[in-house]
Amino acid sequence: MTAIAVPRPNDQIILRKPATSLWADAWQRLRRNKAAMAGLVVVLLFVFVAFSAPLIAPHDPLQINDGKGYLPPPWAPAWMSSTGRVGDARFLLGTDSIGRDVLSRVLYGARVSIVVAFVPTAIILLIGVIIGLAAGYAGGRWDNFLMRATDVVYGFPDLLFFIVVMIALRDTPIGNFANGLLLLFGALAVVNWVGIARVVRGQTLSLKEKEFIEAARTIGASDIQIMFRHILPNCLAPIIVLTAFRIPGMIITEAILGYLGLGLRPGTNPSEFFVTSWGSMLLAGQSALNAQPWLLLAPAIAVALVVMAFTFIGDGLRDALDPLMKKAG
Repeated sequence: MTAIAVPRPNDQIILRKPATSLWADAWQRLRRNKAAMAGLVVVLLFVFVAFSAPLIAPHDPLQINDGKGYLPPPWAPAWMSSTGRVGDARFLLGTDSIGRDVLSRVLYGARVSIVVAFVPTAIILLIGVIIGLAAGYAGGRWDNFLMRATDVVYGFPDLLFFIVVMIALRDTPIGNFANGLLLLFGALAVVNWVGIARVVRGQTLSLKEKEFIEAARTIGASDIQIMFRHILPNCLAPIIVLTAFRIPGMIITEAILGYLGLGLRPGTNPSEFFVTSWGSMLLAGQSALNAQPWLLLAPAIAVALVVMAFTFIGDGLRDALDPLMKKAG
């Protein structure tokens, strides 16, 4: 007969928590980061605003109201405007030089920043991950060739490259497509993938000699299967963190290009998805700072909120996906 151990009254029973996966544990740590969760709420709010702008905007962003140019907000004190005009309760943030509602234009401008935040970043991830995986896994001549090409691209000054591309191709069919959106995506993606490629290459070099990779080779896994089923999942943590910090750069770059007059072309139909951008509103507001300061302040605050939100999310993800934080917690 098999003896069964019965705990005595004085015995201590140790209860162990069930093991959790890396991602579940990281999510729990991220939830405890109040700044990161606040940033996530802000980002989700702006995503909602971007896609619901036609429903929540109080006015048509392209509607010109005769005689309503440079109206201050109805709640603003008189010293904030040099025009001496009284605000209209219908325009909560006032109007621009030709009487268009500033609040409605800010809401529609969120579309450009949100799309620019995610679409070029997805292209950057695709290029950077493929090149980094190929260079790190192949090694030898391929690694040397791809990394030297990466160094050449890295040598281009980003902002200067964007300006040159936008000026040179602005009046071409590519520049005219979707109000210049395709050209903007291409310009942002061409020189921003090098950071992702270098991180993925470094991770691949350290992982490809591990025992589980040798085991995968032993059972007959192909190189493509090893790279995308075994190496890439183990590189996701640094990729996610780097991406979260890359997104604010995309938003700021689009705003800078719009401020320089090199961003998207303004829309002419309210049914278009891209009617205006925060960058172009900054350009218009810069010349009207004394007459209507909210024409500049409203998009500037919106850009700052989105950039800060993504930065807080990046900080939270960096801490949540750090394996040392699990031991510390």
